[in-house]
Amino acid sequence: MTSTDLPLGRAVDYPREYDPSLLFPIARTLGRREIGLDEAALPFVGVDRWHAYELGWLDARGKPRVGTASFEVPADSPHLVESKSLKLYLNSFNATRFDSDDEVLARIGADLSRAAGAAVAVSSGLPRLDPHQLNDAIDGLDVRIDHYGPPRAEFLQADSDQVVEETLGSALLKSNCPVTGQPDWARVVIGYRGPRLDRAGLLRYLVSFRDHCEFHEQCVERIFTDLLARARPAALSVEARYTRRGGLDINPWRATPGWARPQPRRDQRQ
Repeated sequence: MTSTDLPLGRAVDYPREYDPSLLFPIARTLGRREIGLDEAALPFVGVDRWHAYELGWLDARGKPRVGTASFEVPADSPHLVESKSLKLYLNSFNATRFDSDDEVLARIGADLSRAAGAAVAVSSGLPRLDPHQLNDAIDGLDVRIDHYGPPRAEFLQADSDQVVEETLGSALLKSNCPVTGQPDWARVVIGYRGPRLDRAGLLRYLVSFRDHCEFHEQCVERIFTDLLARARPAALSVEARYTRRGGLDINPWRATPGWARPQPRRDQRQ
């Protein structure tokens, strides 16, 4: 496929039958080159966790079935899967008969793995809502902000005289689709061990994505890379929980090797 084949930003016929060719893979190298990442020596581990809320198909006798599912795409896969193409692909199941629910999940797993270029884990159902509020949310800071893009890494400052281990969060992350310009909203959770981050600077930095156009996964990798370079933490984790669009939400997570993977949870806005 080429960029002209991309279904995002143009009218596309509703799929009438199961069609794995609807999946549109995008090489991760395209976004990573922009932030200076070496594909052969990535500074992070991670996963892109998708939640599908509008999954439907027909059973062997033609009776409609509905369900939900979660997909996990490894961050070291060669490709990410464009979100509108994933929605169209899942819609292609709606009028197709399958012998069992397990066959549906197995088919999705095989197709997503082929598109991503690595094994994609698929499971039935969704994670629970996260009942906890962050103790150190930074959104209430009394900060004057006048820069909304492009992302400005120099806002990030850290005090090397204070070494801490803490988790900070903000529900004010907003970026835009690089093709349509439509807004993408997320809550970002940053855990780290190292020089204490200046919270006002961190908030200004996150808000500087507001007019920035980039895919969800690439935004998280940019945040991770900028924090690693500017604050030099000994350990770092960045997770963004994006709100739902078209029956799908995505939760990219990147961390230094050895950081425990966060428990799958959904936010109230998801």
